[in-house]
Amino acid sequence: MIPAIVGLAGPSPTDEERRLFARLRPAGFILFARNLEEPDQVRALTAELRALAGRDRVPILIDQEGGRVARLAPPRWPAFPPAARFGAAYAAAPATAMAAARANAQAIGTLLTGLGITVNCLPVLDVPQEGAHDVIGDRAFATDPLAVAALGRAVLDGLQAAGVVGVIKHVPGHGRATADSHVELPIVSAPEAALETDLLPFHRLRDAPMAMTAHVLYPAWDAERSASVSPTILSRIVRGRIGFAGLLVSDDIGMQALAQGPDGATLAARARAVVAAGCDLALHCSGDVAEAREVLEALPPMSEETWRRLAAAMAWAQGPARWRTDDPPGSPPTLAELLDRRDRLLAEVGLA
Repeated sequence: MIPAIVGLAGPSPTDEERRLFARLRPAGFILFARNLEEPDQVRALTAELRALAGRDRVPILIDQEGGRVARLAPPRWPAFPPAARFGAAYAAAPATAMAAARANAQAIGTLLTGLGITVNCLPVLDVPQEGAHDVIGDRAFATDPLAVAALGRAVLDGLQAAGVVGVIKHVPGHGRATADSHVELPIVSAPEAALETDLLPFHRLRDAPMAMTAHVLYPAWDAERSASVSPTILSRIVRGRIGFAGLLVSDDIGMQALAQGPDGATLAARARAVVAAGCDLALHCSGDVAEAREVLEALPPMSEETWRRLAAAMAWAQGPARWRTDDPPGSPPTLAELLDRRDRLLAEVGLA
């Protein structure tokens, strides 16, 4: 198996994609709106991806945050609020906000589980700072790192209760970035002491099953390479200072932030760089089969350590929920029941 997660071009694998995935088995797949038409089609797609992978618990990722980042969007799918809505609720009533965030995440997870999607790239643990680019904006819970950590924990608990793996992002923190890493390399010039604020939520949730890196340059830690391709940052800060021991996935290597770094000449070079730096898996999202081939052919087989972390991450969502859910014994709540619970809780603080 190759240590990469790749996208697909459309609502079902093409013959060329099938041949590629059979020859060079990626560790997992990521879905976008281009892949998602209606429930039966999505279930058929995820079933075929499991068959191609030869595993029932293959990572099939999605970015279903709510707000403006939602691959499953109305009118076909229910709308989910942005993270900042729960941050506003937390300022008024922390316990109520955490319960609402947990119910919302469990509702998202219930939707995803019913479609065969196993991993959601959520929660966002970035702590936005004044003057930062709005690429994060209301995707973040709040400017208080303790609130971010508390609500992030509630989201992880809700996803786990629904049987979906959560991914904390964007480690070690995208909240100070003054540029969008999709189009250029952000540089965070804050001193190391100030960056403790950014690290706090990730440290509090260091037991998360998966994390996604930030394509951001932090000269206080590494003056040459962004976090995703920096052995120093991934070893000293992410694995060391934060203490994260789970599966570490790069952000999309097709983003232009990596193109501007010393390892960015080609997708193959970027894929090798993120893995060499300490990412367990390289993420490639475009769905272009020629690009996916370049990435998969550039990487060596998955290491035993990455195998172990991948297995542990996928098992996390099948184990007992860390947090007591609000559900009585018996059948799990339906999507409609969870959405109603979330809305009633938000209504208590005037944010329905």
